Amino acid sequence: QVQLVESGGGSVQAGGSLRLSCAASGSTYRNSWMGWFRQAPGKEREGVAAIYSGGAPTVYADSVKGRFTISQNNADDTLYLQMNSLKPEDTAMYYCAANPKYGGGWYPLSSRGYNNWGQGTQVTVSS
Repeated sequence: QVQLVESGGGSVQAGGSLRLSCAASGSTYRNSWMGWFRQAPGKEREGVAAIYSGGAPTVYADSVKGRFTISQNNADDTLYLQMNSLKPEDTAMYYCAANPKYGGGWYPLSSRGYNNWGQGTQVTVSS
């Protein structure tokens, strides 16, 4: 069983930065994809960034390319999301996900593509 615990969320002004962390336990997340997703009030959950174990490849949503960086530290089993140049539209609950549901049409940023999810960490960006 994979357990995921996110941290690092908070409130910042537009243009600021935050670094999210996701501590993972369990063996099934290794040698596979992990991702960061977000959900704003009244909106569907959307994929933000994903990474394959070992650091490559990575995939980003167009809305965060050039501003967010996903990384993984295999030494301490932690997934990170460095968020720079934050915008008010980045405000959402952020979740990490692991243990992909591989199958026809699977994509690393698919919101239905993972079996395990953390409890989320809130990010609020004010203008």
